[in-house]
Amino acid sequence: MPSHVRAAARPRGERSTAFVVSRIAVLAVAGAILLYAVPPLVAAGSWVSLTLLGAATAVIACLYLTRRFIPAKYLIPGTVFLLAFQVFPVLYTVTTAFTNFGDGHRGDKAAAIEAVQTGSVRQAPGSPEYTLTVALRGEELVFLLVDPDTKQVSLGTRAGVEPLAGARLGVTGKVLAAPGLTVLKAPEAAARGPEITALAVPTGDGLIKANGLSRAVEGKAALVYDAACDCVRGDGGPWTADESQGYFVNAEGEHLAQGWQVNVGLDNFLRVLTNPTISGYFAGVLGWNLAFALASVLGTFALGISVALALHHPRMRGTKIYRIVLILPYAMPAFAMLMVWRDMFNRDFGLINQLLGAEIDWLGQTGTARLGVVLVNLWLGFPYMFLVTTGALQAIPRELTEAAAIDGATPWKAFRRVTLPLLLVALTPLLISSFAFNFNNFNVIALTTDGGPFPAENPQVGGTDLLITYTFRLAFGPSGAQFGFAAAISVFIFAIVAVISAVAFRRTRKQEEVYA
Repeated sequence: MPSHVRAAARPRGERSTAFVVSRIAVLAVAGAILLYAVPPLVAAGSWVSLTLLGAATAVIACLYLTRRFIPAKYLIPGTVFLLAFQVFPVLYTVTTAFTNFGDGHRGDKAAAIEAVQTGSVRQAPGSPEYTLTVALRGEELVFLLVDPDTKQVSLGTRAGVEPLAGARLGVTGKVLAAPGLTVLKAPEAAARGPEITALAVPTGDGLIKANGLSRAVEGKAALVYDAACDCVRGDGGPWTADESQGYFVNAEGEHLAQGWQVNVGLDNFLRVLTNPTISGYFAGVLGWNLAFALASVLGTFALGISVALALHHPRMRGTKIYRIVLILPYAMPAFAMLMVWRDMFNRDFGLINQLLGAEIDWLGQTGTARLGVVLVNLWLGFPYMFLVTTGALQAIPRELTEAAAIDGATPWKAFRRVTLPLLLVALTPLLISSFAFNFNNFNVIALTTDGGPFPAENPQVGGTDLLITYTFRLAFGPSGAQFGFAAAISVFIFAIVAVISAVAFRRTRKQEEVYA
């Protein structure tokens, strides 16, 4: 019975109940998002975002509180999820690729100036020292400062220092309780260590900074921002603001560690193409990346279809037991099995060398390491291909292969001319998605070889590195996180996979037209 006939045949009460439940669910989710997002948006002063959120919630409420616009009721949730989980991440990645966003460039210029000044605070001889207790005033982190001599308690915030009355001290001199404040226990304070280190309390003569979790000292900033010259004066300076790179730079070309986020245009993309450290190895990594993805897809497909055809044979017995055993690699945690395989390939005590009676350094040579990761990925990936091929085989009528046999076709010719083309019509989109997945298969490389083996002259790129692992090492290595640069390489990877997928889908459409 057609779907629209079945829908019409349902009782009206059942359809009304389902409609009411779905409408309530959508309105509840929209209302929950609104209530959750409004307080932080108001606190941050994001009035444009707040207006857009309110308008979107109003549209959803008007749409689902009426019985009209039935198609829109189904399209709106799908469109929202598409924008939230597909369009927005892609656009955010692309826009990030045109910035210097990363460690040292996470905030604006004002935040960078504050970090430069507070980070350069040095204790002067004879400057005051305090017993420190960390507390919360609402959500704000504050210092409770106790003068060891007078036992006077002061409240230290980003705005300054003020006397605090009513605080209760312990035998160690630390504050145990204070009115209107929540005193953090030692484990809670330790968990917020970076925030405590970053907090600087201004005084008339300098700044008070934490020295550990129990002591605070007053010092002076060695670097001070001068708005008149838009520069930082102090040790090694003056450091002039370079708006194109988001750094304070001195006459020798050196820059301060803390900068700010700016738009750098195509610099990240040009760095990939012109930096010899990167571009010199990009083509080689790309070639191996393509070979790994193709070998993984073709290998898993060949093994999966072979096993599926064997179990699909009408004379085969015990197929349920075989299927359970064959999907075990697919059901087990991949990260754990990858580390098990890494130990199995160990030259000294690995199971493979013990079984072969050999001493092959599987992961220490480029050729054997590449063969090893392909075999590991084959073991992990073929159960998926086995499952989807088994499902596709069920949809192919046996009469077609029987007719081919009657016409004199051998089993191989019947498979190649009848079964395989029909399978490819159904499975080609899955093969393309599998290629895209394996092209960016970070886990199998990172957990098995970590990109190695590495040549002595270049520890940045290894023999089994894919573009994604190579990117990770370049962008998040010892120099810190460089999200803008990582996003630029991600755009390159996206373009490569998109072009290959588009070509493959075009050939798939031609194939579907032939066998339609």
